[in-house]
Amino acid sequence: MNIIIERAALLRSLGHVQSVVERRNTIPILSNVLLRASDGELSLAATDMDLEIVETVPATVTRAGGTTAPAHTLYDIVRKLPDGSQVELDIGGDGTILTLRAGRSQFKLSCLPIDDFPQLSGGDLPHRFDLTAGDLRALVDRTRFAISTEETRYYLNGIYLHAAKAKAGGAELPVLRAVATDGHRLARVEMPLPEGAAGIPGVIVPRKTVNEIRKLIDEAADRIELSLSDNKIRFAFDSVVVTSKLIDGTFPDYERVIPVGNDKTMEVDAKLFAAAVDRVATISTEKSRAVKLSLTRGTLTLSATSPEAGSATEELEVGYDEGPLEIGFNSRYLLDITQQIEGEGARFSLADAASPTIVRDVADSTALYVLMPMRV
Repeated sequence: MNIIIERAALLRSLGHVQSVVERRNTIPILSNVLLRASDGELSLAATDMDLEIVETVPATVTRAGGTTAPAHTLYDIVRKLPDGSQVELDIGGDGTILTLRAGRSQFKLSCLPIDDFPQLSGGDLPHRFDLTAGDLRALVDRTRFAISTEETRYYLNGIYLHAAKAKAGGAELPVLRAVATDGHRLARVEMPLPEGAAGIPGVIVPRKTVNEIRKLIDEAADRIELSLSDNKIRFAFDSVVVTSKLIDGTFPDYERVIPVGNDKTMEVDAKLFAAAVDRVATISTEKSRAVKLSLTRGTLTLSATSPEAGSATEELEVGYDEGPLEIGFNSRYLLDITQQIEGEGARFSLADAASPTIVRDVADSTALYVLMPMRV
């Protein structure tokens, strides 16, 4: 293999694929990036056996071929080369050494055989539909904060993506729904069901895949093709293909967690509320991060106390016409949810101090958040 490629193009693609590679690997080939050159293109691929990213980039190919080279080392070398460099990648004779030349710099890297590199992208993915980059970004951004990091409940370590029916004005509309929960809070976001998504199985997309996709779609063109089966999902856009195994487990019946009898409603300016929670929480203990909400007609008092730091209170004007109510929340969870509200107003539907609270964006009915209270 012999190719010449612009440093900027190579660096961008290496940056995308090498982030999949785990730093601590017991299997040497998984530390490498697969390079294949033919027909004016260089294809780069990296995998951790659960997630694979493949990207193609234009290159001047004088001799087609391929190899695998240490991903992080290659990325660091290219990152440190001067802007505007032309990078030559060359593999001679027995294919065990990759020579990289740029200007007066030359590096020789040990390679491993292509045949050892695992392939994840095979297999039939029968369900296919398109999403815009903006829609996928919204589904991810508004749910991923609630993904559980507790490994024992592995089936909560991702976003549950499925087709569902949403009630709207007496009718039922088909929607694509994304749900995440860690047992303390739940995020549910939906959008009209895309064409082709009607028969999809409910799938749990792992946290790492969600985070990698989120990084990549910032640079994506408008359309993203999703393909999926019962155990794999693939995202294809521009010159990138991301294939991932799905979490093999059953996502809990989240509908049972969403309360239906919350009859007390508070409406508040989301940004003013978030800023006040953040200020008051400065006092709360690092462990519990508890903030108490005390509601009376038209007024919300936020308070926090800690044996070491003292106490804090702040008052806000709110839309609330019910009897007095006191309820406590983890301030971090409260902020995570209010930061998802893009409109001006947040609507809290409450029952009592021990029951889950529903939070919605007043201007947007597609997202719903549930937050468990805590004793304060």
